[in-house]
Amino acid sequence: MFDEHKQESEISLAPEEKISSENKVVSITEAARRNNVTRQAIYVAIKQNKLKARKDATRWTIHLDDLEEYKKNKYSRTKSVYDGELLFDNERGFYSVNQAAKLLDVPAQKIYYATRVGHLKAERKGAAWIISIDDLNGYKEKYLGKQVTDQQVI
Repeated sequence: MFDEHKQESEISLAPEEKISSENKVVSITEAARRNNVTRQAIYVAIKQNKLKARKDATRWTIHLDDLEEYKKNKYSRTKSVYDGELLFDNERGFYSVNQAAKLLDVPAQKIYYATRVGHLKAERKGAAWIISIDDLNGYKEKYLGKQVTDQQVI
């Protein structure tokens, strides 16, 4: 009889009401998986008040809307600015060390080494190294024997 009553109450609910608040929240582990970061990164974001979360007894839960907001505002090196100007403006031909390494299909350490010994010209802006496409082409021709085109841009 108790089971029949339970089934009746479930049937009487509207479809919108059947979606519990649990379906709109995720755990720390799921939030990390969805953002392609570690669980520790999620904990740090919560502690720094960059990500809203709620602790229910022993478990943290994050509302999906808050997770989407965090994704939008999350720090990204590609969005870095210096003196109000975008640092790694690929459309204007400026790249980070990692972007340059991907373009040339070499390890990032090779790019750092090339800048240190003077084979590749790079400009320092704040804490970042900026490398122009022209300098990349020159380095590739002279030291790697390949040419980079703008179509291969990341």
